[in-house]
Amino acid sequence: MEQLVRRLGVTDAVVIGLGAMLGAGVFVVFAPAAAAAGGNGLLLALALAGLVAFCNATSSARLAAHYPESGGTYVYGRERLGPFAGFLAGWGFVVGKTASCAAMALTVGAYLWPGRARLVAVVAIAAVTAVNLRGVGKTAQATKALVGVVLGVLSLVVVVGLAGFASERIGDSGSVGGVVFSDGGGAGIHGVLTAAGLLFFAFAGYARIATLGEEVREPERTIPRAVPLALGVVLAIYLVLAVITLGVLGPDRLAASAAPLADVVTTVGLPGLAWVVRAGAAVAVTGVLLSLLAGVGRTLLAMARRRDVPAGLATVHRAHQVPYRAELVVAVVVAAVVLVGDVRGAIGFSSCTVLVYYAITNASALTLGRDPGRRLPVRLLAVLGLAGCVTLAVSLPLASVAAGFGVLAVGAGWYALRRRYIDRSGGR
Repeated sequence: MEQLVRRLGVTDAVVIGLGAMLGAGVFVVFAPAAAAAGGNGLLLALALAGLVAFCNATSSARLAAHYPESGGTYVYGRERLGPFAGFLAGWGFVVGKTASCAAMALTVGAYLWPGRARLVAVVAIAAVTAVNLRGVGKTAQATKALVGVVLGVLSLVVVVGLAGFASERIGDSGSVGGVVFSDGGGAGIHGVLTAAGLLFFAFAGYARIATLGEEVREPERTIPRAVPLALGVVLAIYLVLAVITLGVLGPDRLAASAAPLADVVTTVGLPGLAWVVRAGAAVAVTGVLLSLLAGVGRTLLAMARRRDVPAGLATVHRAHQVPYRAELVVAVVVAAVVLVGDVRGAIGFSSCTVLVYYAITNASALTLGRDPGRRLPVRLLAVLGLAGCVTLAVSLPLASVAAGFGVLAVGAGWYALRRRYIDRSGGR
């Protein structure tokens, strides 16, 4: 079996995790989450999504240290729960993250050239695939550059938003100049759970570190350190930006906004900076797309090695040490989805299937023994993560739940038919 090369250290792994998460939430998810939860519920939903993500991250890190190879929960499910659980996790990840890739590519197009969003999306897919095909080292280098730009743009939004608060006098109407502070009411516990399920989409990128486990140096030490570190940094950034966007725009305007952070700088009286933010958004989402395509390709690699998808997808390029056939197939499928895709619909669908993926992660982690020297109650966190994933998945919009579980059922049917064929052919 062809093996990948271990090139990534802690810093590389953290940066890839940041690149996978930053952008998906800040530039895409806040608006539909605010529409679901209202002003009071948005921050609560963000904290809940972060808690579930932390539980999942802990389980993912423990499992990745035991099984440091490409594939993530596809491998963990097979090893700890059986082949079907692994297949269902891999199928859910590949299908859900393919939808995510399409959503991210369409977002790049919408920010850079709204009138030709689909064309720009296809070009973006081709560009990041070309980078990924050069090897994971190139992916890490490109992601570092993208993350640096994104952090700079987000810092600009924070400074501008805080300056708007400080420079204006709060009037009797509850506003800072034109800045509205009304809470917009709440949508109840179901609205908070729905918003948390949508916001989970913003955190799911930390798994990219685990799916690249075969290319991480000293994975038993690197992955458990990198995953929670990347997640903690992103949660802090999201909370700060959520407070600022709610404070400046108010929940109603935030819920209706197509570009909330650009609207923040416009509202505080600096419309000339909106294009800087839009460019930063495109860079951020490109970073997400870069690492996301790499992660899906590695999961296909793991599935191909075990014949759950065509074995030819397991081929690794001799020079660049990447699963190039798998990555090319993913790129072609994502480009096809872009032609008919919808960003908000893809977010709900992806969240549903990925929450099922992490439910299997936590169930797998529950089968591990105690970890010597760990102070965290890791088994309790796995139980909370499992319960949280199931609750958030069924709390998503009905169309997303129906589509997500429908696709998972199709995958389960394919698995059953394939197993029957293998049994009849004597395993050949």
